[in-house]
Amino acid sequence: MSEVTQPAGSSGGAAAVVVGGGLAGITAALALADAGVRVTLLEGRPRLGGLAFSFQRGDLTVDNGQHVYLRCCTAYRWFLDRVDGASLAPLQDRLDVPVLDAEAKPGRRLGRIGRTALPVPLHLARSLATYQHLSLAERAKVGRAALALKGLDLTDPALDAQNFGSWLAQHGQSERAVEALWDLVGVATLNAVASDASLGLAAMVFKTGLLSDPGAADIGWARVPLGELHDTLARKALDSAGVRTEVRTRVTSISPNENGRWSVQVPGESVEADAVVLAVPQRETHDLLPQGALDAPERLLEIGTAPILNVHVVYDRKVLSRPFFAALGSPVQWVFDRTEASGLREGQYVALSQSAAQDEIDEPVSVLRERYLPELERLLPAARGAQVKDFFVTRERTATFAPTPGVGRLRPGARTKAPGLYLAGSWTATGWPATMESAVRSGVSAAGAALGALGRPRDHLIELFEEAA
Repeated sequence: MSEVTQPAGSSGGAAAVVVGGGLAGITAALALADAGVRVTLLEGRPRLGGLAFSFQRGDLTVDNGQHVYLRCCTAYRWFLDRVDGASLAPLQDRLDVPVLDAEAKPGRRLGRIGRTALPVPLHLARSLATYQHLSLAERAKVGRAALALKGLDLTDPALDAQNFGSWLAQHGQSERAVEALWDLVGVATLNAVASDASLGLAAMVFKTGLLSDPGAADIGWARVPLGELHDTLARKALDSAGVRTEVRTRVTSISPNENGRWSVQVPGESVEADAVVLAVPQRETHDLLPQGALDAPERLLEIGTAPILNVHVVYDRKVLSRPFFAALGSPVQWVFDRTEASGLREGQYVALSQSAAQDEIDEPVSVLRERYLPELERLLPAARGAQVKDFFVTRERTATFAPTPGVGRLRPGARTKAPGLYLAGSWTATGWPATMESAVRSGVSAAGAALGALGRPRDHLIELFEEAA
């Protein structure tokens, strides 16, 4: 960056600085720029995309972790459209999740979770009735629990303080039902097992994803490296919108000026703006917040984090015939075929996404190799004679905020008590767990609040802002 003071608003008109180039920051920057605000986006890393990024490993392009979204993720779908990436991360025509039970008898290992076009909740009836990983009695009790969940009021703050696992037990859910259905979905979306999760967040996930619209849970995922969507295409969209984007640029402080504007300090430069959006993790936000911006800034430090471990295996031949599957009776959770997206030309590359990985996040690669290669052979018979060409792991120790009971009262909204200063990030009060959808919604909320204060039009955000606010 230039060592000369270069105010973002030096040529007149409203100016904003967005601190952080993850999905929340990119969204806020685009939304502000689309309303005519001149925006400077500052990111400390050498790339955009936050915790959903790609890197090179030899000839492979590797995602740090497998990310998916659902049809109900309207904000993230808007983001994909906005960066011209929707065709590169298509949705299933209809929800279909193969579930392999490693401990089931041959011929009964494969079950499926899917839907029909019938109205809610009948759209899941056929799938539940034929889901062979649960007994008939367990399936009936799951149906009753789902109806009880559908009746919960998501605006009731008491739900946040309750434990989802205890609620499931009170509603007749066996350990097997929790493993084979509730945690199968919940661990992947919440990054916590039911016993560690807020009922409020869990109810939001299941009500919105499975019980709001027949197609709400249809799954989408990138058929290209995440970096192509969240860095390359995002940067192109930012450039086209007139956003000044600076990477490898860490903000050291932000402070209000006497004239009502803000100064954002980076090495060798002070950038001035009418509005600042802090779109960085909660601990970094805490360290940058000026005094008085929040009533209880220490609450940000009480928001815990949860890890995700990803195990990457390259075989010399094809071992998986479907795009992905979920596993039961095994430490393996979800397995995805990443061959085409990675650029691999021979063999097959599969990635295991292991959420709520507190017990494994620091295990040596050798231990993980001894654990997971035999499990893949149990689940995928074709892997038993295959040669492992590469085995490596990626670790995100603070992948998400921990969705523990009571976390809702700790999550701040987009507005602060400091005029012109706004917060964004999946950890803020979006109502969603820490997902790409939550990140984009937070960016929309922060931009909408800033535009309102600046007297700028928000028409382009009305629908999204009303949903995300």
